[in-house]
Amino acid sequence: MAVAVDEIKKLREETGAGIADCKEALSLSKGNFDKAKEVLAHKGFDKAGEKAERDVKAGVVEVYSHAGRVGVLVEVLCETDFVAKTDDFKSLAHELALQIASMNPSSVEELLNQEYIRDSSQTIDQLVKAKVGKLGENIQIGRFERIALGD
Repeated sequence: MAVAVDEIKKLREETGAGIADCKEALSLSKGNFDKAKEVLAHKGFDKAGEKAERDVKAGVVEVYSHAGRVGVLVEVLCETDFVAKTDDFKSLAHELALQIASMNPSSVEELLNQEYIRDSSQTIDQLVKAKVGKLGENIQIGRFERIALGD
């Protein structure tokens, strides 16, 4: 099936997936845009599983303070400094800090199983795996600390 270039471009802009992956997803879904997004999401999860054993030696420590009453430090790890410096990776670290400030998980495992506060249709684990698929590197949450005034 021939896929229109503007459809590939639109899918790429919405998902951040590569051009070839977008074209393949649209072909597999017979041009159905929503199904193509599902194909890419599934492919991202497949990539995440393949990369899960790779060493993570780079990353960022995100710092977030909510109105001076709740503070969060979260360590988000990846394989290279190159990925750690991308806006997508930094955005993920910030979203994780917001999640921790809002939902107060007691462990990384609990955090990964929580519904994402901005989109209840996905978990934090799915959010991280989507970024793994997009960025092409193993990404892990190292540790975090949440401090609330008066606790």
